[in-house]
Amino acid sequence: MDLRPSLDERAYVRDGANQTAVKILVVGHFAVGKTTFIGSISEITPLSTEETMTRAGEAVDDLKGVRSKTTTTVAMDFGRLTLSDRVVLYLFGTPGQLRFVQMWEDMARGALGALVLVDPDRLADSFAVIDLIEQYGLDYAIAVNRFDGTPVYEEAALREALDLLDDTPVVTCDARDEKSSAEALIRLVRHLLDRVH
Repeated sequence: MDLRPSLDERAYVRDGANQTAVKILVVGHFAVGKTTFIGSISEITPLSTEETMTRAGEAVDDLKGVRSKTTTTVAMDFGRLTLSDRVVLYLFGTPGQLRFVQMWEDMARGALGALVLVDPDRLADSFAVIDLIEQYGLDYAIAVNRFDGTPVYEEAALREALDLLDDTPVVTCDARDEKSSAEALIRLVRHLLDRVH
């Protein structure tokens, strides 16, 4: 039984609270686990625009390595996580396909930063995503989403493969696990706070 509140006017701000809203993007390439990540950590029932994939999409969406995928995000995912009585994170998950780049740009407006989910089996698919986030001028952290059976790389090898700056945080997570997802998000928030101070 899901005890999280439904999306209504009370779902966004606690009664009587003087909260600061922080917009965070959860981005990554197609089928990396963005919807799963937001679903595992959101304190409200997440808004999800998952739709069943059709044969028409086979010509556009590369299913190599993700043959079991049957749905895809067609607009965005949205969740909320309250860090304290004063700070609440609003999580916006972008669709993974580059044909939605215009939507990414719109969603990036007003965002404080981004958590970039990466599949260690498909690192090259992350290059375009990282380029876009840098183009938008957002600070970000990398969260390597450890799927079952994926290779394990040393952090130095990941940094080199993704051509990251020394101060870009790199963490591993399991997007299915609330605690693991929270740790990745906390690492991003700490990085963003360091950049502000």
